[in-house]
Amino acid sequence: MSSLDSGTDWERQRAFLAVMTEGSLSAAARRIGVAQPTVRRRIAELEAETGAPLFTRTPSGLLPTERAQMLAEHARAMALAADAFARSASAEASEVAGRVRVSASEVIAVEVLPPILAALMSRHRRLVIELSPSNRAEDVLRREADVAVRMVRPRQEALLAQRIGVVPLGLHAHPAYLAAHGTPRSLDALRGHALIGVERDTSVLRALQAQDFPIERDDFAFRSDSDLAQLAAIRAGLGIGVCQVGIGVREGLVRLVPDAFGFDLETWVVCHEDLRNLARVRAVFDALVAGLRRYVAATPG
Repeated sequence: MSSLDSGTDWERQRAFLAVMTEGSLSAAARRIGVAQPTVRRRIAELEAETGAPLFTRTPSGLLPTERAQMLAEHARAMALAADAFARSASAEASEVAGRVRVSASEVIAVEVLPPILAALMSRHRRLVIELSPSNRAEDVLRREADVAVRMVRPRQEALLAQRIGVVPLGLHAHPAYLAAHGTPRSLDALRGHALIGVERDTSVLRALQAQDFPIERDDFAFRSDSDLAQLAAIRAGLGIGVCQVGIGVREGLVRLVPDAFGFDLETWVVCHEDLRNLARVRAVFDALVAGLRRYVAATPG
């Protein structure tokens, strides 16, 4: 039985995942904080153990082979388990201290959570927050995150879930843009304006179309699948786009045609039920529930 069968050295798998993610030895070395020759040696050792090459060299970088793609999911599962183990060992269960990983959408993570987390961490100086801004719903059951803010109703069992309410979204523009280009009073009038929208994300496009807004990707003058980039474009006065009403109020943006266009995101805070008795996880969970409810309550309907 090879050493791979009996449990390959975790450092080799870290190097393997880093190359999978970064596409080069040098970038992988920077990611995990080791020298490039070390990454090269660890990949060579894995290839010797598996009996097949894991990457092929191309002008654009290292591409994973079919064998590497097959092994990647197992390595990722080990990485998640290792990181969850390290978080669990970071403090006693009864202490509000140690590491807690929080996952939330880009906009919620960057624009809404920091003041909530700042207040929490001022009360608990030994608490360490790892915040993952991602529109991908990280899997709480697999311990990709300890606590997550979800913009859809959670379906999995074994989750402790608390409904927050709804976060309303609407069309907004900066006053400077409207001063220069006029204020549209109807959805039809929007066609004469610079619209901010998605590049490839068809789910968002379908949500817009469901509001009786017959728009296609080619109608957007500024395109990005990053919600943060779209929000930055609205703030900069590049045009008209969709953002959370609460953020629009805070930033002095003007909401447009609210009677004709708007939709709500149902919001939940979730964690694995096995973590509910960890003091640090419960403190973060409760702080997010209370803080997000204040945010929702302060948002004009």
